[in-house]
Amino acid sequence: MSSADAERFRLRRFVERLVQLGECEIHDKPIDLVDVAAVLDGNTRATWFKAVGPEKAELIGNVMGSRKRLALALDTDEAGLLPEITRRLGSPHKPIKVAAADAPVQQVVKKAEEADLCALPVHLQHGEDGAPYISAGLDVMQFRDTGHTNIGCRRIMLRGPRTAGIDMIAPSDARAIYLEGVAKGEKTPVAYVVGSTPCDFMAAVCMNPPMDELEVLGALRGAPVPVVKCVTNDIFVPADAEYVLEGYLDSKGHVEPEGPYGEYVGYYGVVKRNPVFHLTAITHRKDALFQTVTIGGKHLGRTDTAQLTTVKTESAAWAGLVTAVREPVACFATPSSGGMYNVRVSIRQRVPGEARNAIAAVFGSMAEAKQVFVFDDDIDVFSDEQCDWALATRYQGDRDTLQGSGFRVVPLDPSLGGQRVGAKIGFDCTIPFGKRQSLEWGVPVAPVMPKETAKPNGGGKKSVADTLAAGPASFLELMVAAGSRDGREIVRELDVLYAADKLTRNETGRYILKSAG
Repeated sequence: MSSADAERFRLRRFVERLVQLGECEIHDKPIDLVDVAAVLDGNTRATWFKAVGPEKAELIGNVMGSRKRLALALDTDEAGLLPEITRRLGSPHKPIKVAAADAPVQQVVKKAEEADLCALPVHLQHGEDGAPYISAGLDVMQFRDTGHTNIGCRRIMLRGPRTAGIDMIAPSDARAIYLEGVAKGEKTPVAYVVGSTPCDFMAAVCMNPPMDELEVLGALRGAPVPVVKCVTNDIFVPADAEYVLEGYLDSKGHVEPEGPYGEYVGYYGVVKRNPVFHLTAITHRKDALFQTVTIGGKHLGRTDTAQLTTVKTESAAWAGLVTAVREPVACFATPSSGGMYNVRVSIRQRVPGEARNAIAAVFGSMAEAKQVFVFDDDIDVFSDEQCDWALATRYQGDRDTLQGSGFRVVPLDPSLGGQRVGAKIGFDCTIPFGKRQSLEWGVPVAPVMPKETAKPNGGGKKSVADTLAAGPASFLELMVAAGSRDGREIVRELDVLYAADKLTRNETGRYILKSAG
């Protein structure tokens, strides 16, 4: 066993930092659980409730509801989020095992009948939800063959004090682990970590090669994760978490009605058959801070889940892009599309056809994109204005569209009408290859005078005729040569040359002396 810093990556520390930066509001007044969701809905900031329910519990919500806050967790900015994730994932860190006495998450241990899910500040998130949901749980499981740890994000629907429904419909490693246990008639041990920094959530959703995912958490943190063995099973969990819910999934399979629930695509998910979780212990810090995440509704772009899904989508799309085009520049999945359906990519084209390669790469990646927009590197993919402009002026529907059907899709998309496969469409919003330097594709910008220009009154000042004698020049070049910061005197000189029939202009608009050919 080793000692490790169990406070550096604590959720409470990160929330305190958000408060200092104006990214988190504090709700001091007592509030009923049923009113929590309305405060969080569409909120641009995280919210720290200090007195929730009759127990006056502490609850934090919407910590990851903006790209800025995700970036803050990695000490970068919004544009740098994906590059920083990619960089950090290249340096995994093995976890450090610590003793229970050194694990803050086991300062309080409740087992058997003392462990009670209904004693936690779990709130009803949407009006038609089947029950209150624990939405911020990171599920920790072990592969039976390798012993490697798998970490994901799944919701937990309260069913009773010690049982809950677990969403495990979509294909995943966790589902494979569980179904293997069902086939063998075995229970599947699991632990749910509630109260984690954005680093851990991002690590849980990123696409990674087969490895122990506690090492991936360490990669995103940039430091080894201190872990401790659960008190009622053999799973190791982050020792610096706020809460851990220990237990197992029974071997009956997908038998329990779970849902409805407001899903991350913005609509309700219907009732499904899912596994049942049996609670065996709850451990937590003495001053534990419970966490909830926002999901669904009209304000998708401000929810934790949509922002986290952008990380998953972008990392998966980027993995495809780096093998398909020479120089991908940026990738952004819009949170308002659920963080996955609309993906913007910018590239620096080296050869014709790379824009289509980029579209095809995103189609074929593990990203769940439906619409892919590819731009030149002069377009900021994070800017709605610039992307709208490029779509309006660089795209022709009959020429620049790449469309296909029969692709693997997310079943939650209501437009599928129950189908298991769907369509994808790509928009080539790039300037035609080789045309970017031409005037008609030049982007107008304000004139810029060099800091060092010719001085007037004979100090290196050139007349228009003298400048044009050396070759064609634009109006700004004439101003620079004359040391003019006005321009109107240049017009007067041009007028004299026109009157003498000595002036003309070429196809680019530059002025030319007729005597110079």
